[in-house]
Amino acid sequence: MYTQSEVLDFIQEEDVKFIRLAYFDVAGKQKNISIMPSELERAFREGIAFDASAVRGFEGPEKSDLFLFPDPSTLAIIPWRPMTGKVVRMFCDIQDSDGKPYSKDCRTLLKKSCKRLKDECGIELIIGTEIEFYLFCLDEKGKPTKEPFDTASYMDIAPEDHGENIRRDICFTLEQMGITPEASHHEEGPGQNEIDFMYSDALTAADNVATFKWIVNTKAASNGLYADFSPKPLAGEAGNGMHINLSYRLANGAKESGGDENLLPYILGGIYNYIEEITCFLNPVENSYIRLGSSKAPKYISWGKENRSAMIRLPASKSGTRLEVRSPDPMCNPYIAIALLINAAIEGIKNKITAPASTEENLFDNKIASKLNLRTLPQSLEEAKAIARKSDFVKSVLGEIEV
Repeated sequence: MYTQSEVLDFIQEEDVKFIRLAYFDVAGKQKNISIMPSELERAFREGIAFDASAVRGFEGPEKSDLFLFPDPSTLAIIPWRPMTGKVVRMFCDIQDSDGKPYSKDCRTLLKKSCKRLKDECGIELIIGTEIEFYLFCLDEKGKPTKEPFDTASYMDIAPEDHGENIRRDICFTLEQMGITPEASHHEEGPGQNEIDFMYSDALTAADNVATFKWIVNTKAASNGLYADFSPKPLAGEAGNGMHINLSYRLANGAKESGGDENLLPYILGGIYNYIEEITCFLNPVENSYIRLGSSKAPKYISWGKENRSAMIRLPASKSGTRLEVRSPDPMCNPYIAIALLINAAIEGIKNKITAPASTEENLFDNKIASKLNLRTLPQSLEEAKAIARKSDFVKSVLGEIEV
């Protein structure tokens, strides 16, 4: 957690030659510009200008000047770059030409949501993610194929599991960049892998997801492979999910609005209540809706205790203060997805929204599920977007960001 002055000292003392300033478009794709160390002090003070009209979902050419301001707390050495003449990365906040936070900056949106949760509810959400991805072979021209790196299945070991060394390399690199992975293993699909993160505050969790995807893509390429985070890379095989685990704790310097009351039922109720309206942001591509409802991905709007077939699961634990949202996939913008979940939780807490009775049945069995009269998640991206466009809740959270 560096300050500006500490970063300036670090750059000088550690022989840093290039500084990558990273930010995100509204789809969550990472962008960056590299500056020299001599420009860093100006970047902290005045920002580094860029053309917003060239960034998806930002501004038109008539108002295209935006400015990147590095967040010193996100400083990390890029360990696969040379150690002589180091390269570092910092995430940035975006401001407009008037010096105001840019309304479509997803990191700013998430920070605003976290502040609202603290101010209005006296808590913060602690987030942990579980992210799945496939590893595919390249052809003789270096182009991705649909040939999986191995044919192993859930939690298999070497020699069937060919991804063991790559996952280890990814975990070591994460640690070098200040991120603590919790576990890694082979997943159900051929060539499919999963790496889980330790819990952290919401902004750090989103930053970690962005960094993780960058590292996985980089390490796959360096091993002559292609990493695929799409929700359904192979027909008939398991899809890639990004399960989001949430718990809460009292925010520093804040008084919990509910006193000693357990707020988890209201957090659950809020997310359950608004899930249809935010689905297009949790599942943002056409391929997402091929995944939902197949190969153990949720289809029905439901929750259950320890029930992995439900959309929201309350895992077995002594404290009983955690829930897992199982519908999102890795193509989502993690900043926007988590911001929407936080605001849904706020509405649940403030309005004491509770979900219907839990579902204990196996919803992967269509005969059983069809008898329960449960609503389904949107069945296509078009349907999900249509619901979001009509949502006053989505508009109140995202403002000028278009659905």
